[in-house]
Amino acid sequence: MYLLKKVFQLRDKANPDMEKPFLEHLEDLRVMITRVVLTLIIAMAACFAFQKHVMDVLRAPVEQVWEVKTAEKLPTTFTVADWEKAKELERAALALSDAEREAFLQQIDEGAKFNVECVRLVRAAKKLEGENLSAFLDATTSGDELLREQVDALLATGANPEASGGRELNDLSTLQPTEGFMLSMKLAFFSGIIVSFPLLLLFTLQFVLPGLHDSEKKMLWPAMAVGFGLFLAGVLFAYFVVLPRALVFFASWDEGLGVASDWRIGWYISFATQFTLLFGLSFELPVVVMVFVKLGLLSYEMMNRTRSYAILAIVVLAAIITPTSDILTLSLMAVPMYVLYEACIWLAYFDEKKKRREQEEDDKKHLSKLLADEDEDHPLSDSGDSEDDHYDHDDHELDPHETEEGEEEDSGDDHRPWDEYYDDPDRHRRDD
Repeated sequence: MYLLKKVFQLRDKANPDMEKPFLEHLEDLRVMITRVVLTLIIAMAACFAFQKHVMDVLRAPVEQVWEVKTAEKLPTTFTVADWEKAKELERAALALSDAEREAFLQQIDEGAKFNVECVRLVRAAKKLEGENLSAFLDATTSGDELLREQVDALLATGANPEASGGRELNDLSTLQPTEGFMLSMKLAFFSGIIVSFPLLLLFTLQFVLPGLHDSEKKMLWPAMAVGFGLFLAGVLFAYFVVLPRALVFFASWDEGLGVASDWRIGWYISFATQFTLLFGLSFELPVVVMVFVKLGLLSYEMMNRTRSYAILAIVVLAAIITPTSDILTLSLMAVPMYVLYEACIWLAYFDEKKKRREQEEDDKKHLSKLLADEDEDHPLSDSGDSEDDHYDHDDHELDPHETEEGEEEDSGDDHRPWDEYYDDPDRHRRDD
């Protein structure tokens, strides 16, 4: 309830001319939630039809981890595909008799046959040590230096045909009858959020910022495009950069402890989807900050002055929302968030600079309009009269020798005392 009141106060602050009672705010909230739910249902239905493709996309990081872990134990002359194919062929030949094995190996190419022989010798050599190992390799590879070099290289890197080499990471399994179906629903839900995120963002902004003017509504679509772009950038950054590195880190940690990384599909999907979505939402920080700037809740001076507190808050927030507890993942989330926050500070600076410039232009226009109106009320004379004529006219009206009927008194002399005043060129200086 407290959070709802704060949201409603934010709505009123965004539009002070359209303040609403609490119940009308609740009605707007109901409309917004209804739109969001219907949009998610439609998006989920569309994504559910492509659940197999979505599953392949989410399994790709696990396969990448498996390839990385396998390639670490192979020399540069062996590829992961060649090693896995040779292991499968060698396991198939184990159950055959000597004649059958020879016939089986004759059906494959020479390169694959050479790899199978390497795997067979490495498997046996893993059971021997010291002089026994050297004697075994001398006896089995006599006359074939290339085979001996390849086997020595495989033994030096630690290649082991008995170990899966991380293959269990690629063989995700379910442990409950309904887990597969619920997993499909979960995939449809999270993929539906990603697909329908622009509409979800639109409904949210319409609720938080009601009563927008036409000009503000036009700016809403570019803001949505930027918000969706940031969200998609966060999701892709997590999927291609952070998630594979996090999985490699955990698989290596398990291997160091001597624990097999036999991950369940349900747990992995939950981890991967939450991981990518949280990164996508964290990249929405500029949108949230700029909305607060537009509402007047934040300013450039405030953000610039409290930058150190913002860094601490970002680190704490990243530690809370990150689904892992390692420092690597925390850093990969906190650093982009801080970079985006720093970009928000500069955006707020340019926004305030633009507002000041527009305010100065409005003040100049307003001042020019006031001066123009004043000129219209007191226009200057266009008759060509000089300033002296203006004074003559004013003093003539105040002439004390003029009668009330407008007739001049006859002084008997054409020369008048005030004529000397108007004939004096320095009268203005003395008057001043």
